[in-house]
Amino acid sequence: MPTLTINGVSRTLDVPDDMPLLWALRDVAGLTGTKFGCGVALCGACTVHVDGAPTRSCVTPVSAVAGKQVVTIEAIEQNPAGRRVQAAWREIDVVQCGYCQSGQIMSATALIASKPDPTDADIDGAMAGNICRCGTYPRIRAAIKIAAKKEA
Repeated sequence: MPTLTINGVSRTLDVPDDMPLLWALRDVAGLTGTKFGCGVALCGACTVHVDGAPTRSCVTPVSAVAGKQVVTIEAIEQNPAGRRVQAAWREIDVVQCGYCQSGQIMSATALIASKPDPTDADIDGAMAGNICRCGTYPRIRAAIKIAAKKEA
């Protein structure tokens, strides 16, 4: 039974070591903000942070994150960059259907945390692989720029 640190809390989960982190988070830990999209790490809906890095939880086995810090959308506001990103998302109403947004916010937060003043190329690189079926990409880019301007 792996012991994971999820959103700052150490939890021993009764799951197989090869279970995808996504299912351990959703079905065992009850953290349903992380979404299942494609199951093959192509859409970004399942993005969480592992030691601060955006990670596709649908293909990451729980054994790979033992001893590491896992942060989900439920706790992203504890990160100063996460608070700024969420505020910017609300400020310009980024969300349309909302399904991909937890993954988008997780990727944007990692970007802002590592590059407080990202260029368009930085945004493109960090957000590549996060698919929005509603096409809110212009609002996502605008929100990231707003969040970058609201330094901690």
